[in-house]
Amino acid sequence: MEYLLSKMRKLYRNARISQKLFLAFSMTIAIPVFIVSFLFIRTQETQLYNEAMANGSSHVARLNEQLRSRMDMLENVSSTVLTQKTFIDFIHSNMREDGLRLVKFRQNHFEQMHNIIQSNEMISELSFYVDNPNLYEIWPEIYHYDRFWPQDYWLTLRDEGGAAYRLFAYKDGEHTLSYYRLVRLQEQQQKHPSIMEIRMDHSVFFSELLDDTGGDFFSVIMDGADPSKHVYNAQHQFSLHAGDQLEVILGSIHQQLDMLQQNSPIKVKVGDNTYYALYRYIAPLEAYVVDIASHHALMKEPRYWYGLVVAVTCLALLLMLLIVSQTTKRMLRRLDLVLSSMRKVRKGQLNEKIDTGLEGNETGDEIDEVAISYNKMLDELQRLMTQVVDKQLVAKNAQLHSLHSQINSHFLYNALESIRMLAEVERQPAIADALVSLGSLLRYSMQWRSDTVALREELANIQSYIQFINFMEGRGLELSTDIPQEVLSYAIPKMCMQPIVENAVHHAAPSHGTICIHITVEVESDSLLLIKIRDDGVGVEPQVLAQLQAVLHEDLDTPIVASKNGLGLENVHKRLQLHYGKDSGLWIDSVKGDYTCVTIHLPWENVNLGGW
Repeated sequence: MEYLLSKMRKLYRNARISQKLFLAFSMTIAIPVFIVSFLFIRTQETQLYNEAMANGSSHVARLNEQLRSRMDMLENVSSTVLTQKTFIDFIHSNMREDGLRLVKFRQNHFEQMHNIIQSNEMISELSFYVDNPNLYEIWPEIYHYDRFWPQDYWLTLRDEGGAAYRLFAYKDGEHTLSYYRLVRLQEQQQKHPSIMEIRMDHSVFFSELLDDTGGDFFSVIMDGADPSKHVYNAQHQFSLHAGDQLEVILGSIHQQLDMLQQNSPIKVKVGDNTYYALYRYIAPLEAYVVDIASHHALMKEPRYWYGLVVAVTCLALLLMLLIVSQTTKRMLRRLDLVLSSMRKVRKGQLNEKIDTGLEGNETGDEIDEVAISYNKMLDELQRLMTQVVDKQLVAKNAQLHSLHSQINSHFLYNALESIRMLAEVERQPAIADALVSLGSLLRYSMQWRSDTVALREELANIQSYIQFINFMEGRGLELSTDIPQEVLSYAIPKMCMQPIVENAVHHAAPSHGTICIHITVEVESDSLLLIKIRDDGVGVEPQVLAQLQAVLHEDLDTPIVASKNGLGLENVHKRLQLHYGKDSGLWIDSVKGDYTCVTIHLPWENVNLGGW
């Protein structure tokens, strides 16, 4: 927590003044608006929920009344059918003894029964199941009891008062509702009583329920005993949206159904969604009529309000940001001048002072006071920098004079010459040649008549260095050049090629191996002198090469630090750029296992060349 607070304080401290003002306005205006808006929306959500539950409860009650009315109608039809006593007596008599009697029955009593069935559109089929061995099964309304299943269902009908409903009929029960009624108890010649079955398609009996394809509530008739059995409209938006989760939703709701608590809404959570259910118990059907709605559907209007509040608030904040930005820009434009001058000074432009516009003895405001102090600081900074540079030059000259006074170069050269002559007398030409090379190296590095030398002198020093290294380390280093004659006399900075050759000798050659170093010089576009030092050594790793190139592209303001090998490539590059500009310097190119090439970029105009 303390770390987070510290981080926030730092962010606030580093923010611009306009951002701080915007934050202050946001906290004093936008946040209270957000809070009030969301509290209002929450109140609207509660009210919307109560209204939805009231409408759902009313809809469930209305469906309950409609279904009970249809059941009453169905029971009236069954009572009317049972009043056809002649029909009932005939199907229990011997229908085979007299054909003429059977024909008259077909033309009169059966036709009347058929008309009763046809006059009610809800009834899809009416059948009698009679335990009569002399029964004729020549019409679909009359069957022998053997065709009825289950055989002992009449016991259930007897216990329930002679009549009962099944939400899912025994025959074609997936789509059919049936009403069973005892017609006549068994007689002496009967093993089972007669049963009447009236069958109705679900699509007809629950027509209003199944025709409803819209609205927030989804109506379902659930079997009271079996949670896997229910009737609903598969084309309803709720059903289509729920998909495979519909059975899980219905099963979760069925677990909480209670006929004694049917006035209380049910709330279930399936996955990330919440659902509400209102229900009524229909005793004759032993089923529940249930209305289901998702929290997502009920609260779609409040969600729209949430989006509207967020959008309006964001627009208000954007407008506030523009106003604050313009206001602070006008108020603090002089402070922007101070910041602009500071950025230029950071890039090295120490003469970028601030024009305050004050006249005479005017003092100005706080920002003007900052500008005046800033200008004085720049003057003092320039004076101190000049003083430091002068001190460094004096110290450097003193150090050089001290070195020159400590080394008696003539004594050293004479000693090396005496040793060389002794090596020749002793017939040791290799030692003699090495001493010549060493003497040339010492003479070249210790005699600084000028900061520049001719290109041929630098090449001669490199040749002496290669010869001496071959003698000292017993290696076979090769040096080749391809340089036009007219370039050999041009002046270049002394010792600018030596560190590159040393790197090639120490890092490019494989262990105890040899390499060939090739030096070429060319003029590019009459304005740039390119000196390429290429070796056929082991090359540079791609990652290391990328790091080297990144170092060579760094800002010139970074300090120059001597490497462990003395004046390294980075220092050569930076000193070249400091003296000749950003178009000069080094570039490294290499392929692992193939070659490494270092290119020195110098201005071609010889009069512009200078030294270290």
